[in-house]
Amino acid sequence: MQEARRPVAVVTGASSGLGRGYAERFAARGHDLVLIARRADRLEELAAALHAQHGREVDVIPADLTDPAAPGRIAAELAERSLTTEVLVNCAGFGTAGAFAGEDPARIAQEIAVDVTAPTLLTRLLLPDLLAADGGILLMVSSTAGHQPTPNLAVYGACKAFLTSLTASIWEENRGSRMRVLAVCPGPTATEFFEASGSEQFKVGRVGTIDEVLDATFAALDARRGPVVTVGWGNRIQSIGAKLAPRRLTLRVGRTATERAGRNA
Repeated sequence: MQEARRPVAVVTGASSGLGRGYAERFAARGHDLVLIARRADRLEELAAALHAQHGREVDVIPADLTDPAAPGRIAAELAERSLTTEVLVNCAGFGTAGAFAGEDPARIAQEIAVDVTAPTLLTRLLLPDLLAADGGILLMVSSTAGHQPTPNLAVYGACKAFLTSLTASIWEENRGSRMRVLAVCPGPTATEFFEASGSEQFKVGRVGTIDEVLDATFAALDARRGPVVTVGWGNRIQSIGAKLAPRRLTLRVGRTATERAGRNA
């Protein structure tokens, strides 16, 4: 007899910030978990805390998502442990800042690998499990930076635009299934993101809290809204304005905002 596979919520970028927050919320909602990030020590600490607090089984898979082979290895590891994915949270990511002409090509390649390649391939590999689950969830953590071209954050904004577009297409292709699909687009959020990026140019507008992002996410999931939710009224108004304004005006405003954020650091 084939061994039954245990359903889990898989969270990338789980070692800190929003990823850790999503792991905590899904554990509180009764999900067993698989935590994925580079920092194994932080994952083990979080796994022990979630097990103690919520009584959930928590597996850890350390992985460097800059490696294009990582999604395949993660999927294989899940299968080897007899785990089936009922929730996938693609939260891992980082950004680079500054004029595109001065960016480090190697760092750009890593950014695209983590922000685009990894979530795309991991989603494709685990999508059959999500569709087969009784109420599967696909959650992509995107950004308001993806709502319009973003001078001085060009690669990051383009990566997030890709994620939002991909998520919306998956949502439409699978309407009528039991799976919930959502791209959540927060503005700047108080996490380690700014420190990791080495730039304050991402702090355009108000810096929100992790709980604000989590609350907006689960409100949308519970109401089965989708495919995209933008966190915060100010960010929603800004995203609408970016769609309606002439492209050149949007570009000038975006460049001014990122340059001002850098000067105010």
